[in-house]
Amino acid sequence: MRPVNRVKSSAMAALLVLAGCGQHSAGDVTEARLLADKGDSGNWLTGGNGWRGMYYSGLRGIDASNAKRLGLAWQYDLNQTRGQEATPVVVDGVLYVSTNWGHVAAMDAETGKELWTYDPEVDGQWGRYACCDVVNRGVAVANGVVYVGSTDNYMHAIDAATGKRLWKVDILDAEARAKHMPYTTSGAPQVAGDVVVIGNGGADYGVRGFVRAFDLKTGARKWTFWAVPHDPKNGPQERPYLDAALKTWDPQSDWSKGGGGTAWDGMAYDPVLKLLYVGTGNASPYNYLDRSKGKGDNLYLASIVAIDPKTGVPRWHYQTVPGEYWDYTATAKMILADLKIGGKTRHVLMQAPKDGFFYVLDRATGELISAKPYTYQNWAKGIDLKTGRPIFNPDANYMKSPKLVYPSMIGGHNWYPMSYSPDTGLVYIPVVDAPMIYVDIAKRPIRSIPGAFTSAGLMVEDYDPKALQSMFGDLPVMADLARTAGGPGKPASQGFIRAWDPVRGRVVWQTRARALTEGGVMSTAGGLVFSGDITGHLNIRRADTGALVRSIDTGGAIMAAPMTYTVKGQQYVAITVGMGGAGNWLFAPDTAGYKYGNEGRVLAFKLDGGPVPLPKPVPPARFEAPPRPPAFLAAEAIRGELLFTRKGCSGCHVPGRGLVPDLRRISDATHENFNKIVLEGAYASMGMGSFADIVTPGEAKAIHAYISREQLALYKQETNPTQAKSAPARQGPRQ
Repeated sequence: MRPVNRVKSSAMAALLVLAGCGQHSAGDVTEARLLADKGDSGNWLTGGNGWRGMYYSGLRGIDASNAKRLGLAWQYDLNQTRGQEATPVVVDGVLYVSTNWGHVAAMDAETGKELWTYDPEVDGQWGRYACCDVVNRGVAVANGVVYVGSTDNYMHAIDAATGKRLWKVDILDAEARAKHMPYTTSGAPQVAGDVVVIGNGGADYGVRGFVRAFDLKTGARKWTFWAVPHDPKNGPQERPYLDAALKTWDPQSDWSKGGGGTAWDGMAYDPVLKLLYVGTGNASPYNYLDRSKGKGDNLYLASIVAIDPKTGVPRWHYQTVPGEYWDYTATAKMILADLKIGGKTRHVLMQAPKDGFFYVLDRATGELISAKPYTYQNWAKGIDLKTGRPIFNPDANYMKSPKLVYPSMIGGHNWYPMSYSPDTGLVYIPVVDAPMIYVDIAKRPIRSIPGAFTSAGLMVEDYDPKALQSMFGDLPVMADLARTAGGPGKPASQGFIRAWDPVRGRVVWQTRARALTEGGVMSTAGGLVFSGDITGHLNIRRADTGALVRSIDTGGAIMAAPMTYTVKGQQYVAITVGMGGAGNWLFAPDTAGYKYGNEGRVLAFKLDGGPVPLPKPVPPARFEAPPRPPAFLAAEAIRGELLFTRKGCSGCHVPGRGLVPDLRRISDATHENFNKIVLEGAYASMGMGSFADIVTPGEAKAIHAYISREQLALYKQETNPTQAKSAPARQGPRQ
């Protein structure tokens, strides 16, 4: 992590912020202003552009007739090389964007000139618990203040004019902080009335999910919504609603791993109904039999919950997957819209979560209006509209034997924002059609340990019987399952942008993505749909047909949703660039990360702008000198290979070019300091915290032996490939 602590003088920053902004002061976003904004003001006041979170703009200056003239207006270097998932916010000519760990930058939206930057001074030890990279999904701006959560679980309030800290408060309780419970914060805060709300991640590592609200002005803690009950042996539940939730868990449930239900992304707030909507995540542990004896709905896992923002008490909930055990979170972004259904205008909440169904709910009552599959899925035979419950398919239950299940853990749609255009009446969804072989690992050689998942999912394209033999034993049934993927009636792994009619519940058009998924989506009144991809292209399509209008090579992989705004009558389109996240640690040869590296940037485009300067290509990796690892025994390296997967090393350190180092190429100095790094946290400031709580010195020695063996094999392969017979570096199950 490289600091970006460059705060300009207060007077200069304030002068730049206020220039050309009329009557508004810096960061002047109020509830009244959000209610009045129709999306065509030239601002982009929230991550999703307004309280409805539609990722839609009413601006028309860029359309299909002139989009080919789009060129670069300016670019800004974020000084980070990890994943970029934040959509910028623009308020009166100032662009605010967050980046890794919770850093924030403000810049002149016309020129990209830096106004200020903010360093959250993160304790890098917490990066170890970021299952899907140390990303940050955005800021909230309200009443002159910029709010951001940092990876180490603090909420920060920053003066929008100067970049100076107003307050910083702990999101965690004292016990969770002292014990370093594996929480992380990556989602954008949500302003809801007089409070700012934040959730957390960590269910994959064994925590109890919650959402916490803080006073906008002072940071004082106002309330906590717990997503699941605590062990009743530890005393009364914190809130009465948890007593009712407890009845949906088996009395002999395993509470040792927290239960899960973390709210790590999707939230929305309706200022008319005064309701805060929160999407909750997966179970911890995944295994329904281990967690709750296979009994009960396990509230509030995988649920959309409407909460009173003054009290933190739920008003209604809808659980998408009762008894969740496929990692089918309900944390995707939610869109608040008004749809004409059955001749009546309905005020709805729409979500396309991981499980593959597109849900339309009455946002005042939680009534299920419709639920149709937007992608191929086989875990349910459908959703009963009378009860709102899924009709489970027993063929997707992997508790007794491995199963091929659609969608995968990645989900039919993950966190990447979808967009709704009131002009076309369509929702544009970045969709993944992909299966996964699910395995109950509790009864397999790879055991559940702190810091590891409690079930495994193997993407079919990653299936390698030889590599998996050491992890799962002889499971010929898995090979049989892998061969059925993409067979009759089952799609092969592929990504799409799909235009979905939420009223009729059907696909209107689709266009295949260059990779397994495209990034977040924006639609505009100019009749266009914008999205990026991992090959580094910003793609512009017609909103009515999906026809490609323009594709701009940016030289950087794109995950975040684009946005648009105006300054002095000129319309701009901006995007953050940078790859990261689960399943994306390794850059494939056709990706921008592989070709150019992963320098995070903000790029702004305008009509008749210039070409995008591509980064310098990354030269092929090679050894400068023969590696000199310590001596090791062959048997020790074999043991280390098992531990490399079981202790979670393979979750980040994959062979090849990627976000984090390929350990086959570590230096002699790293060999010498191996134990200091792994057991003492010498690289904690870079996100590689100490693993001493789950790795013994003997196990560290074995892991080091395995890495050394693989390094020597790679060196031999590269220097004398005709004679090399290297053991391939193994990648663990994708999670």
